[in-house]
Amino acid sequence: MASSTKNIFQYRELIAALAWKNIVIRYKQAYLGILWAVLKPLMLMMIFTLVRSFVGIESGDVPYPILTFAALLPWVFFQESASEGVNSVTSNAALIKKIYFPREVFPLTAMATKLVELAISFVILAGMMVYYKMMPTIYAFWVPAIVFYTMIVALTISFFGAALNVYYRDVSQALPVALSLLMYGSPVIYPLSLVHKKLIVEQAAGEWSERLYTLYTLNPMAGIIDAFQNVMLKGLPPDFDTLYPGAILTIVILPFSYWYFKRAENWFADVI
Repeated sequence: MASSTKNIFQYRELIAALAWKNIVIRYKQAYLGILWAVLKPLMLMMIFTLVRSFVGIESGDVPYPILTFAALLPWVFFQESASEGVNSVTSNAALIKKIYFPREVFPLTAMATKLVELAISFVILAGMMVYYKMMPTIYAFWVPAIVFYTMIVALTISFFGAALNVYYRDVSQALPVALSLLMYGSPVIYPLSLVHKKLIVEQAAGEWSERLYTLYTLNPMAGIIDAFQNVMLKGLPPDFDTLYPGAILTIVILPFSYWYFKRAENWFADVI
């Protein structure tokens, strides 16, 4: 994997060029341009806030709109990076048939495109923090590490999914549905503290409560979203107890995912 990382570094200019091309093509004739990138989290935030007004969701001392928007930042970045990463190989069939370079460039390019959109969403979050009179603390320096961890999780799905999608195109159709369902199993609409309260404090599921909570935190996005909210809005360090189950799962799956991608890439040009 060290040699692969070196090869990817050598092709960093290609990744940047392809990412810029994707951004230009996507927003070239759009009146609002790249601002469309932040409309999705903003619209979802407003919808969730409206739903919350009917059903009631505890958000503690943090106003619910900004708490949800902060959850949507890493979630939307992960969701769209993974979705576009899975489609990245098949959507670049012409390049694959013409010239060889490390095929992992395509999932990485999809992610680089989403990093630009994530940066714009951070500007919106900063504006909301000013509005709600919230100041980041020294724990905000954890943000790059949290974003990097999110990238690793997305790449874990992208490598395996992109290779599988070359042979079975149903993967690209099924993944958005699966990720939409996973959102409800992640602390996006509700805070992780609410899940902890129900399962650990109140033992709502009886003797299964702690096991269910551990199973819940095996979803890497549960720890990522909670950590992001902590460091940006609550002035707290990341809760490593909620991070390590998903991190262990990711560490176990990532090498297999990358191995499968590299093994399958030898036949991409023939199959695609």
